[in-house]
Amino acid sequence: MQFIVTAYDHTDNEALNRRLACREAHLEGIKSMIKQGIFLSGGAMLDSHGKMIGSSVHVEFPTRAALDEWLAQDPYVSEKVWDRIEVCEARLVPVEQFK
Repeated sequence: MQFIVTAYDHTDNEALNRRLACREAHLEGIKSMIKQGIFLSGGAMLDSHGKMIGSSVHVEFPTRAALDEWLAQDPYVSEKVWDRIEVCEARLVPVEQFK
């Protein structure tokens, strides 16, 4: 199952510092997911000043429960970077097919 995850960061004064403090750990997890074929695309969402304010990712998991397991252990969740997370099932364009 493919999913679009849109996660908005907390907006308190320390939110960006928390994001930056655990960013490398988050990206290490993403690298592992890329190798497994789980992470399809994504990145940080920016405000009009270029400040990171959230993330949008496209992922593929066998079940919604598996996606929820990933979210529960991701540093951006456990370290309170992401505040509001929206998940919807998706059917993404197979980009590799058109290269």
